[in-house]
Amino acid sequence: MADLCSMPPEILAPAANETLELALGSQIALNCTVRWAAAEHCEPVPTWSKDGQWLGSESSQDTTWFAQNASERLLASILQLNLTHDADFGVFACWVSNATATFTLRRVEAAGHVPAVLAALLVLALLVLLAGLYVRCRLSVLLWYRNRYGELEINDGKLYDAYVSHATAPDDRKFVHFIVKPQLENRYGYKLFLDEQTILPNSEPSADLIMNVSRCRRLIVVLSVAYLEQDWCNSSFREGLWRLLELSKKPIFIVFESQYREIAHPAISLLKQHRSAVTLLVWRAGSMTPSSDFWKELCLALPRKVSFQGTMGDPQTQLQEDKDPMLILHSSYLDSGGDLHPDGDLGLRGCAFRSPPPPRIGGFGAPMASAAGTTEDTQLRDGQRPELDISDLGSRNYSARTDFYCLVTEDDI
Repeated sequence: MADLCSMPPEILAPAANETLELALGSQIALNCTVRWAAAEHCEPVPTWSKDGQWLGSESSQDTTWFAQNASERLLASILQLNLTHDADFGVFACWVSNATATFTLRRVEAAGHVPAVLAALLVLALLVLLAGLYVRCRLSVLLWYRNRYGELEINDGKLYDAYVSHATAPDDRKFVHFIVKPQLENRYGYKLFLDEQTILPNSEPSADLIMNVSRCRRLIVVLSVAYLEQDWCNSSFREGLWRLLELSKKPIFIVFESQYREIAHPAISLLKQHRSAVTLLVWRAGSMTPSSDFWKELCLALPRKVSFQGTMGDPQTQLQEDKDPMLILHSSYLDSGGDLHPDGDLGLRGCAFRSPPPPRIGGFGAPMASAAGTTEDTQLRDGQRPELDISDLGSRNYSARTDFYCLVTEDDI
């Protein structure tokens, strides 16, 4: 080894003791660069050691050159390492004259593909779950939001929530009167105006149609095969659709799935082209259940309902003629707390069937009054009833009567 320099060489790289974390199988080159004054006339020789054990001189590649000002010399020693075993890791030291640079190599586990694949599968499953929840609960969330924060259509002079137009075919009448009307009125509290007449005679709205539709907030058309046989549907459905769009806000068209695939009428394709201006609903086999998507979509197309506590009927469409007890949704009429005789008017209520006995006073006429009372007592003892007094029938309370049939189930209530 050459003589040591009077001044220790200056280590340029590494700037400090360096610690490297590498995975098994990595390759790395350790660079040890020093600088010293050219006037020293010494030749430093780099030497490498691992964990205190000297390595051979052939293990590194050394290069010496002058700096640009020729007053300094530089030496770079490169140690190539191939980390294939655990024993290849450790503390490597570069000795140049009386200067030392240290490299500490530590093994780290390489990131495998299994955690990344599991994370990707977890994210994919989460997206699928969110998509399923969106498809399943989208209508329910929209309906809840509309019922809570939607725009109220009240005090607008409308008497009905929807004008329902249908054909006179028996199937259409059954669908409207026994499915649509009970569900919307009894369950959701809407008020409907049903009409089975031709909605556009001679392709022009009649005066009755304009008046009736103006009293309703929405227009519902049951677009069955029988309905499409009307003259205005066959001759000028496009013009008739523009008339309906002028009369009502976003009309609602209901088609049947059993007929939907077989209908070759141009009205269906026209409605599909104008989905933004109309609401097209399909009645399917599972739409009969109250929780089906059909009723949710229909309620979303109808105006928001509002109810007030203590108000009988609908404050939006409260009519005097809606007094049918079979359609009353509240059960307060079954409360017999206010009736002193919960058995109704069928039982015997003391003096209900005869007038009260006349007062018995002394003086003139007393024997006559006493005789009248004695006569009534004798008739009751002999089983003879006097003539019934029905003068108070109009003021009697029949709210306690429960012996009648009710078509409204507990679920509807």
